[in-house]
Amino acid sequence: MSVLRLASTDDLDRLVSLCERFHAGEGIEQDDATRRAALYPLLEGSPHGAIWLIGPRSAPVGYIAVSFGWSIEMGGLDAMVDEFFVRDKVRGRGMGGEALSALARALSEQGVTALHLEVATDNAPAKRLYGRLGFAAREQYHLMTRLL
Repeated sequence: MSVLRLASTDDLDRLVSLCERFHAGEGIEQDDATRRAALYPLLEGSPHGAIWLIGPRSAPVGYIAVSFGWSIEMGGLDAMVDEFFVRDKVRGRGMGGEALSALARALSEQGVTALHLEVATDNAPAKRLYGRLGFAAREQYHLMTRLL
């Protein structure tokens, strides 16, 4: 059994529950209708992104949401991990790292040239995990955002 599988519209309720837990832990305030409206197109096959569930089909323990873009600098199609969540009770068992590694391989096989993610500057465990998986800070760059 693979630790990672592409989510579909049949997974919406499970995914909303996982997403709500992630948002609560991160201090993200979002109502259920907005959350569902943001998730559903990705589950329907939107070309803008996709979501993978982590763990058993009947009881997933997390998810990885990815959005796709294009980078001249990176040589083509790139991807950004938008959200990556594993339930607290199963963290530290290797499932998240295994899932992220499997995702990177699968995306590479589909022509994605780079996978980006954000990590809080004070989240040392996540930074160690990402470093072990080959992610590196681009010290000369700082992500900036403008909400529209």
